[in-house]
Amino acid sequence: MTAAVERSRYGVWERDAVLLARTYVDIVLAAGGVPVVLPPVVESAHAVDRVDAVLLSGGRDVAPERYAADPHPAAGLPHPDRDASELAVLDRALALGVPVLGVCRGAQLLNVAFGGTLHQHLPDVVGHDGHNPSPGVFNDVDVRLDPASRVGAAVGPHVRVRCHHHQAVDRLAPGLVATGWADDGTVEAVETDGKDPRHLFVVGVQWHPEEDATDIRLVRALVDAVQPR
Repeated sequence: MTAAVERSRYGVWERDAVLLARTYVDIVLAAGGVPVVLPPVVESAHAVDRVDAVLLSGGRDVAPERYAADPHPAAGLPHPDRDASELAVLDRALALGVPVLGVCRGAQLLNVAFGGTLHQHLPDVVGHDGHNPSPGVFNDVDVRLDPASRVGAAVGPHVRVRCHHHQAVDRLAPGLVATGWADDGTVEAVETDGKDPRHLFVVGVQWHPEEDATDIRLVRALVDAVQPR
């Protein structure tokens, strides 16, 4: 699982800390996995050789220069170290055929890595803030899924999910297919097109499965996709 670096109170000190919400740890454990936290340094890519699956966690916006765009006024400050490290982790996972699940930012990073672009401020596109009502507040969103997709096979053709994102897939990358949509047309799930036999489970979802402890099906699907190496 990838993590971020944020300024945080750490004991009696205020320092930069490697952070990941405990909910990620808990849902991986509940799904039968053993969580391993990868810090946002490019050397984390070497650890992919020793793990069975990769979860690209949610977080701040991917830098727009990664997809040749000028920053939108509503875009967050870039975190180049995290972008570089997660792209390196993803590249290694793809090369080794390691299953990947991208969560929110992770889904966006997946699309960017494959050559796609992002809507930098979704309310400009859909005309509402239902995907991200306010900082730190999740909203329930209905998502329709392709039942033949990996995500659809895991959670069914319709699911109500927890969302907190102001960005989303714009131009879908070559090699990916959209497999889930909100009622307003926002792409909520993507996955590889199946043409590369190494990429049996490479999935990104715009929602936060770790925020619903009662539904571990998607993370269980990631764990179940692990193959002997």
